[in-house]
Amino acid sequence: MAIFEAKEIFKFAIRIEENGEKFYRFASKLADDEETKKIFNYLADEEVKHKKIFTKLLSEITKDISFDNYSDEYFDYLRCYVDNVIFTEEQLEKQQEEVKDVLSAIKFAMQKELDSVLYYHEVEKFVSDKQKDLIQEIIAEERKHYAKLSEMKKNLK
Repeated sequence: MAIFEAKEIFKFAIRIEENGEKFYRFASKLADDEETKKIFNYLADEEVKHKKIFTKLLSEITKDISFDNYSDEYFDYLRCYVDNVIFTEEQLEKQQEEVKDVLSAIKFAMQKELDSVLYYHEVEKFVSDKQKDLIQEIIAEERKHYAKLSEMKKNLK
């Protein structure tokens, strides 16, 4: 029997986006210059948009998604992955304590963007073709965020 319920997939994605927004708002306060603040706030706003998309997808689930083609081991993997990517408010605050400057914020955010992309690729397996297109759009945006952060990191050095 599968560990996941269909709605959990999108609840996890919503939490990823909520955590991302909180982190980017926090990171904007670390920035000394207006351009860096602006970029972090833009990324936070993007996470809000993604959350709205996942909330809409969650509301559209009317029946269970069939998990018959996936083993329990796959769901064990996905659950462990989610447990390491999606963290509680307390864990987010603890991790933020380690972020002392813009460079460490960028490095942290880059890793979280990659984590999100990987999770969203996994989610694609469980949704309709229409929903796949939306998730692909979010994946593309997360990749752009990673590139933007990478460029910021390069410019800091």
